[in-house]
Amino acid sequence: MSFHGFVTVQSRGTVALPPGLRKKYALDQPGARVEITEREDGVIEVRPLIAVPAAQAYYWSEDWQGREREVDAHLARGEFTEHPDVDAFLGHLDVLDSEDEPAGSDR
Repeated sequence: MSFHGFVTVQSRGTVALPPGLRKKYALDQPGARVEITEREDGVIEVRPLIAVPAAQAYYWSEDWQGREREVDAHLARGEFTEHPDVDAFLGHLDVLDSEDEPAGSDR
């Protein structure tokens, strides 16, 4: 369910978000942040900004997310192989590896 309502802008420009929205988007946590965008059509957008640990920031890069979308598309098309166990998976990798080797290589 989406929210529609009105809030009052206080004298210092402070706007209090309704408690249900704060809880829903974890904006009731200390240090929670929002992104504000003013659009050309006069709409002011407020989006919750979720903090990401620095060690996980790569995952949210556009490049990584693009690759995630590619994988999702492969899965949706059924372009994958399932293996009954780890040994079967490793054996499959060996086969793929040998197919990639140039003829006559001593690898």
